Amino acid sequence: MTKRIRRPFETGLSRRQLLKAAGSTAALLAAAKLNFPAGAFAQDSGPEVKGAKLGFIALSDAGPLFVAKDKGLFAKYGVPDVDVQKQASWGTTRDNLVLGSEGNGIDGAHILTPMPYLISAGKVTQNNQPTPMYILARLNLDAQCISVAKEYADLKLGTDAAPFKAALEKKKASGKAVKAAMTFPGGTHDLWIRYWLAAGGIDPDKDIETIVVPPPQMVANMKVGTMDCFCVGEPWNLQLVHQDIGYTAVNTGEIWNKHPEKSFGMRAAFVDKYPKATKAILMAVLEAQQWADKAENKQELATIMAKRQWINCPVEDVYDRTAGKFDYGNGKVVENSPHIMKYWRDHASYPFQSHDLWFLTEDIRWGKYEANFDTKALIAKVNREDMWRDAAKTLGVAAAEIPTSTSRGKETFFDGKVFDPENPAAYLKSLAIKRVEV
Repeated sequence: MTKRIRRPFETGLSRRQLLKAAGSTAALLAAAKLNFPAGAFAQDSGPEVKGAKLGFIALSDAGPLFVAKDKGLFAKYGVPDVDVQKQASWGTTRDNLVLGSEGNGIDGAHILTPMPYLISAGKVTQNNQPTPMYILARLNLDAQCISVAKEYADLKLGTDAAPFKAALEKKKASGKAVKAAMTFPGGTHDLWIRYWLAAGGIDPDKDIETIVVPPPQMVANMKVGTMDCFCVGEPWNLQLVHQDIGYTAVNTGEIWNKHPEKSFGMRAAFVDKYPKATKAILMAVLEAQQWADKAENKQELATIMAKRQWINCPVEDVYDRTAGKFDYGNGKVVENSPHIMKYWRDHASYPFQSHDLWFLTEDIRWGKYEANFDTKALIAKVNREDMWRDAAKTLGVAAAEIPTSTSRGKETFFDGKVFDPENPAAYLKSLAIKRVEV
């Protein structure tokens, strides 16, 4: 009996079945190309693994991860098993990153930009053990907010926090505690509220107590009087306004226009072991950022973000500010705000190394690192803008949308302070309130 040998590429399907399957595949790819301009993607040998575990906190700047999962972009780039998991707090995110997916943790996350540095340097980990991480992309610019309790409505606070100082001193004199809430020590929200307070002459370590509160718990804590002010991302500032518990004093874009905020970070161990899978994941995130930034997609974006598995809030708590309308809750309403959250425009996705240097410099200012800490060496290890460039080029991103330098140059803040990446010591020296001598 002669043994039948199957020819190469023979599938066992009939010609009709093959044509039908081919037609379906072509239709799917055509749809993908129509909805997402970069089109379909295939690597020579494909990703080494089909997925990864990514963490997120319920905030609108995690929107690109929600979009990439909901709209099938991870699947499109060959990593359909990417699991996007809600984290209870930034502390939980850190702990799960240290564990890694092998230890029932996560491989990467939507994360406060300073955290991959603090984790890599062992500054916020158990027994100060470093867990090397990479920043692969920035997720957004602008649109965090500092909100204050309704009891300070008469102050109508804005960028100038100076009037707040006398009110806090009066409250303390009556025997009551005064507290400012942020989301993680040394993280972005901690640094924004510290900058704002210090610029107004309020020492964030001496004149007010800073406390840590997870983003989704901010409004409930303000409602019961836990804090006098807080800094967090959306939708929690708008929800505070909707519940008439307080008002927005300042959009952080008013403190530093087009400032960097969250990043997409992954464990170095995962990236080094699975570079192709990492690139596929990164490309899905970049394409989701492009989609999320388009005005015609804002309503759908808000609907996606409000879903139970993501932020889990009413759509009206997230839509207005997603679309650029900022009702501060104190009579001030800004339509088409220049400080709308940017996911892609203005090089929002590219992780400028100069921006990472500012975060490290501010964390030196407040004592998170030693005064002589080698910031440039750590940035060289953590910031993987080279991987961003590679992913962007494969996506077909226009040359004009890819920065030519790793530095955005000098940055000017609302109070006139200037951060020159070439001379961070001069910036530190110019600041009146700090924990470090320069």
